[in-house]
Amino acid sequence: MSPLKRRLPALLFLAALILAVLWRGWERQEVPPDLLTLDGFVWTTTWSVRVSHPPADPELRALLRASVEEELRAIDTLMSRFNENSVLSRFNRHRSLEPFPVPEELLATVALALEVGRRTDGAYDITVAPLMRLWGFGDLRGREVKPDAEEIAASLEGVGYEHLTVSFDPPSLQKAVPELELDLSSIAKGTGVDRVSALLERLGVENYLVDVGGDLRVRGVRPDGNPWRIGIERPLLDRREVHRVLELTSLGVASSGEYRNYVVIDGQRVSHTMDPRVGRPVAHPPSTVTVLAETAEEADAWATAMNVMGVQEGLRLADELGLSVHFLTLSEEGLVERESEAFRRLLGP
Repeated sequence: MSPLKRRLPALLFLAALILAVLWRGWERQEVPPDLLTLDGFVWTTTWSVRVSHPPADPELRALLRASVEEELRAIDTLMSRFNENSVLSRFNRHRSLEPFPVPEELLATVALALEVGRRTDGAYDITVAPLMRLWGFGDLRGREVKPDAEEIAASLEGVGYEHLTVSFDPPSLQKAVPELELDLSSIAKGTGVDRVSALLERLGVENYLVDVGGDLRVRGVRPDGNPWRIGIERPLLDRREVHRVLELTSLGVASSGEYRNYVVIDGQRVSHTMDPRVGRPVAHPPSTVTVLAETAEEADAWATAMNVMGVQEGLRLADELGLSVHFLTLSEEGLVERESEAFRRLLGP
């Protein structure tokens, strides 16, 4: 492993830490006294919890922070690809075709991911790790030229959700090909959001917003009694602008877009969103896909799936399954907004 590659998690953590410090400084200028804001770092990204009308007791507030941090550490030990000792990392290094024992919490997330994979005929696939490496994502060195057809075909031999078996009795994962690896980046943040949300409710918190790396779950209201406000960002390459604000008192929310995370190969921007069906990054126009679901975990997985499928294919499946999906696409004519029937019924056009 090259020195740069070994330093990748640390460098990503440092960059995210700088952003978090700046963000926290801004936040503290705006926080009202009846809103408790907790924030920190996990998986090279930021997390935040906002509690409306929090307990006044400082010890209870400290307990909230400690409990949230402990919950996120538990998720890290299960499914982080940056933690070499996580269950996920150990499974990826496991080359045997024998069942590999894993906790049921991890199985539940993997089972949901496989279900989304089946529903999308492989447009969503958590075994995509070899393709991501092939195209230079997750490696500071990147690539200077695009992979050729033979390289892509070789990587695809180790990709495919159908090569993975989930068993709950006993709890285990089993590979059908030794080189199979899982990458839960497209769902783990949502899992963390849901786990923290469940924790807050066990502690008696009724009004909250939980955010892990942009994946959200809300319940109840803000301190002023109004719904929580969630912004949908425009898919602009040179600046950040909010296109629409959603007002919600429940649900999980996740967005996916290929316009910010990219590599440059042969002088061209290459999206980080991979289409596992063909072994290549998607070539859609810049877009933001937002999904609303009962859980953040579901919203997270489906947002990635919809981004891979694109507007026409994605909305067709969303309407078939009753999913709440919103597309915002940057075209030559400007921004084009499309939403599924379920989204329109929930929030209006």
